[in-house]
Amino acid sequence: MPTPIHRDRLKDLLAAGAQLIEVLPNDEYEEEHLPGARNIPLRELTEATTADLDRSRPVVVYCWDSL
Repeated sequence: MPTPIHRDRLKDLLAAGAQLIEVLPNDEYEEEHLPGARNIPLRELTEATTADLDRSRPVVVYCWDSL
């Protein structure tokens, strides 16, 4: 189950070395994304596409939400 986090917590996680993954389609990622984010579109999110992530560091996965 995803855990929503707020901006300040995200900053803390990134400062501590978390990896930031954007799961929107490529065109939306190219249009605008958070600095340092890596794009892996949700439909392409597999064991193979995440194989190079550092398993010892936290991973923050995010997408745009209109709420």
